[in-house]
Amino acid sequence: MRRPNESEMRHLNYNHLLYFWTVAREGSIARASEVLCLTPQTISGQLKLLEESVGKALFHRVGRRLVLSETGQIVNQYADEIFSLGAELTQRMKSSQPGAPFVLNVGIVNSIAKLIGYQLLEPALQMDEKIRVVCREGDFEKLLADLAVHRLDVVISDHPIPTGLSVRAYNHVLGESGVSLFCAGSKADQYAGRFPEALDDAPVLLPVNASPLRRRLDDWFELRGLHPEIVAEFDDSALMKALGSTPVCRAMVSARRR
Repeated sequence: MRRPNESEMRHLNYNHLLYFWTVAREGSIARASEVLCLTPQTISGQLKLLEESVGKALFHRVGRRLVLSETGQIVNQYADEIFSLGAELTQRMKSSQPGAPFVLNVGIVNSIAKLIGYQLLEPALQMDEKIRVVCREGDFEKLLADLAVHRLDVVISDHPIPTGLSVRAYNHVLGESGVSLFCAGSKADQYAGRFPEALDDAPVLLPVNASPLRRRLDDWFELRGLHPEIVAEFDDSALMKALGSTPVCRAMVSARRR
């Protein structure tokens, strides 16, 4: 396949890109033709023109399915961003009409407790201006990537953006919270009497290793020479709380923000 010239790539046909993006999502030209209400021949011809513009094959055929090539995966990533931004632009323009609610897209890191997330979002829901809040949970890196391409307006996290990360965003401290350790009432005396020494070898439920809270807890345990028995680790604090309250785990200690 010939190499594209600069003029062709500068004038990329976005209709061709839309056809490619739809085929990539649907997995075949036949399904894409149904979605786009076009003939398979039309889509095949447009895909060929896009491949000529890019200069490399975008798909490999595996059985009856079309699988993205390495170049196709790169093009698809950009297409995802382009059409997501296009949908967001349309939504924003509709939201600016009189009476239409403003849409606030919020990313919340998995490790943030649900109650804290609600308390931080509550002021937005009490504004005089109409507003619709769209919340998405995920890991910090994925949410920052969405923030960088404007899929999100704000990210609520329990730690700031790492230095050296090429994301044009700003950190704002919204508040602080302590960390509490919980256990079944019948076991409270066992751990409270010699706290924190009683936590040595105690069964515990903790956040996953990647969470900032877990790293701080590990530092705290190490500083005091404690080696608790880690029974389970959780990405979701609500699930950790639910499991910790069950009879099978009533003797376990769990750590979470409050």
